[in-house]
Amino acid sequence: MSDQFKALLINQDGESFTREIKSIEKNFLKHGDVTVKVEYSGLNYKDALILKNGARLVKEFPHIPGIDFCGIVEESKHKDFKPGDEIILTGWRVGEIFFGGYSQYAKVNGDFLVKKPKNINLRQSMILGTAGLTALMCSFTTKATREELLLGDKVENVIVSGASGGVGSIAVMILNKLGCNVTAVTGKDNNSEYLKSIGAKNIINTSELSKDSRPLDKGLWDGAVDTVGGKVLENILAQTKDAGIVAACGNAADIKLNTTVMPFIIRGVKLWGINSVTASIKRRQFLWNEVGKLIDFEILEKSIKEINLDEVIDVYPKMLKGETSGRYIINLNK
Repeated sequence: MSDQFKALLINQDGESFTREIKSIEKNFLKHGDVTVKVEYSGLNYKDALILKNGARLVKEFPHIPGIDFCGIVEESKHKDFKPGDEIILTGWRVGEIFFGGYSQYAKVNGDFLVKKPKNINLRQSMILGTAGLTALMCSFTTKATREELLLGDKVENVIVSGASGGVGSIAVMILNKLGCNVTAVTGKDNNSEYLKSIGAKNIINTSELSKDSRPLDKGLWDGAVDTVGGKVLENILAQTKDAGIVAACGNAADIKLNTTVMPFIIRGVKLWGINSVTASIKRRQFLWNEVGKLIDFEILEKSIKEINLDEVIDVYPKMLKGETSGRYIINLNK
């Protein structure tokens, strides 16, 4: 391991909030029992919020952000990992209360790590990252939970809101690969062709689901993945058929939900909250092992932008203003 390496540090001193690339030493890393040479990290919306002002998520400064990363184990005191293992990390509040992936080396709790499946490479694992794991959880909840766990009817027609975003677009691809007819909801008309290329059969503009919802509407969907909340989720719930599962994982539109008990008690609809931060390692390993069968990385590559650590400081404000699209991955060797 190099004695000195690059990291992006954020710091707060009174009203002053700073972010800069610094050269740090190994002993600066203070958490965990596994040291990882970081290959790639991601720039997620939560990362952008943390880079802006800590987002009330960071408790101690100076701090290394970056909520997901992948890399190669350099040193380990954990029984399940040895030098040379290729690993993936998402969630567990790494990048928030623990030092994260915006560093050429990271030191983390081995209990947070997943071994990378053999059928994908490290770069591909971070093309998915937190968004990909969340999309996998949502998609399997919507389809497999109903069909296999609850022994229900086949899930055929599904709707995905916020389909132009990271979670939404990957959920469209996964649900299509799982055999569903996917309707994608987006506010960006110029994304229609891309959404069709990743598996959407139909496209709906977000405005069509932004009206006041009825307690129950015509049943259209066997299941749904909602990434936006608010009125869109209200309308999706009202339009979900008997025993449908709506997997909810985001609040881009609104944190409030004004609905009635009618979809739940008349149709037995289930609103299933998805939190990928603390998902069990067993569940994570299962989902990551499914990736090779469900993700077409050649298509996803078209929406990937690879940047270096220095560029993060320029890109994150654009993300907060809604001026970015696709997923940004950070190459720590660039």
